[in-house]
Order: sequence, then structure tokens, then C-alpha cells
Amino acid sequence: MADSAYDFHTRWLIPASPAEVADTLFDPADLSRWWPSVYLDVRTLRRAEDGGVGSSYELFTTGRLPYTLRWQLHVESVAELGCSFTATGDFVGRGVWHLSELGADRTQVDFTWKIRADKPLLRSSPNWLRPVFEANHDWAMRMGEESLMLELRRRAGDAVPPPRPPTPTSSVLLAAGGAVALTAGAAVLIGRAGDRRRARRPRSDG
Repeated sequence: MADSAYDFHTRWLIPASPAEVADTLFDPADLSRWWPSVYLDVRTLRRAEDGGVGSSYELFTTGRLPYTLRWQLHVESVAELGCSFTATGDFVGRGVWHLSELGADRTQVDFTWKIRADKPLLRSSPNWLRPVFEANHDWAMRMGEESLMLELRRRAGDAVPPPRPPTPTSSVLLAAGGAVALTAGAAVLIGRAGDRRRARRPRSDG
């Protein structure tokens, strides 16, 4: 059985001011609109003043792998350059966003996500799948970085394409069900990671 505890750290460099980033990133109720590749649906359970401390949301999320997660986000703190929340449900743990101003409308975004995956499918999976779950998280965060930059450009008045929708892999393979679908999805994720490594390999003239 796999160890279901994870400690993720992600860093983005965003071409916008911290205030602009915070205005988008610190509003959980809007996640499914601008980050739809991961956040399929967000339902407000309790909204405190300005959506701040004490607010709670139910999230329905996915990734590149063929499973979904339903969990609750509880806002713990909100400040000018950071916010934190706790998670319950299929995820149990704590997330922290921190913004650092780099000057000239550039912001460093750091996200720490210390959780336990409580969904039975993940909790009972073999250890060899752990790197696959980690790669799935990395993919979701790359989608978040891409979608955030698109949303900030849209808010600035630029004409931008819509954010990426949920990956077709998830909807197609979910029909296979359970462990079979998860194994197939893992093969897709591992295969694409191998393709990226081969693409970066220098070509030989001989």
C-alpha cells in the first residue's frame, strides 16, 4: 500500500503585480472559471465577508489521470501577500500561497501543499504509483500557471484564448473504471514524460 502523505512545493514567476495575482488567486469561488482543466466545479458552503477567513467551499477536481476528487477548502488566513487554507475530504491537510514582489510587475508565487490523500483509490494504491500521482500534481500546477497568466491578460484587456478544458484522457478512461483506468492513465502520463525527455535529448549527426 502506498504512503498517501505528500509535501508539494511549487513556484511560478508571473508577469503581474502581487495585487493583481492575489485578486485572482485568493478567490476560491472563481477557480472553476479560470482554471477549468483542474477545477471542474466549486460550490460555496459558507462565504464570510469578502470571501475571507471562515469561508468554506466544496471542490470537485481532476488532473491528467482518470479519477476525480471531492474535497472541502476552509480559508484559514488571508493577507496582502499570502493566504492559507485547510482541506478535508479526499484531501486532508493544509495549503499556503505566498507572493513575493520582484519589481516591474513581476511576482514570485510559492505554493506549499502538505496533504494526505484520503480517497480510497489513492490510499490503497501500490507504492510504484506514487511518482505518477506526483507527476499528476505537477501537471495540474503547470495548468494553473498557464491559466493564471491567461486570466491576468484577459483582465488587462487583452484578447486571449480560453483556458484549457479538462484533459480528454480523464473522461475517456473513467469509463474503464477503478484500478484498470488508473493503470492506463499512469501509462499515458509516463509515456508523455518519456516523450518530453527524448525531445530534449541532443541529436547526433553521426
